[in-house]
Amino acid sequence: MSRGLTTAPESSVVALAMTGDDRAFHELVLRRQGKVRDLLRRLCRNHALADDLAQQAFLKAWKSLPSLREPEAFGGWLRSIALNVWREEARRGGVILEADDGRLDETPDPVSRHAGVEARMDLEEALNRLSAGERLCLVLSHAEGMSHGEIAAAAELPVGTVKSHIARGGEKIRRWLAIGEGDD
Repeated sequence: MSRGLTTAPESSVVALAMTGDDRAFHELVLRRQGKVRDLLRRLCRNHALADDLAQQAFLKAWKSLPSLREPEAFGGWLRSIALNVWREEARRGGVILEADDGRLDETPDPVSRHAGVEARMDLEEALNRLSAGERLCLVLSHAEGMSHGEIAAAAELPVGTVKSHIARGGEKIRRWLAIGEGDD
């Protein structure tokens, strides 16, 4: 039966997990853990914390699974749980999502030209320098492909704030990466 779960459509596995089948939920965790961890790692700036938050998100998902209305909505529903877990952690840490004075932070030290993995590390480093709100909105927009309205609903922010965070955060990253590559 477990082998059948690995090839079953996700909506079927979700429906089975909704009945309390822990093997089905385990299969969902296997299918989704990488994406949830990646999202939380981009938001947290701390891989160990992100892994802990991912575990919390899956635990909350397991407990809340009976409240899921449509098995097809599992991916978005799980992402919302992960974002809520991250927001709770951010609030405990005193991170304010809406606050940002709008100015560009100090410029990072120039670095040599990079390619491949090193370039991705530069982008990750740039993301880590953004405010929590800018990072959240950029990650949800670019990495998750969410619209401004979807981000506003998921992040509990006004659409105008989402647009500002994306524009301001994107400009900061472009500037930092251009300087890092010797273009400035």
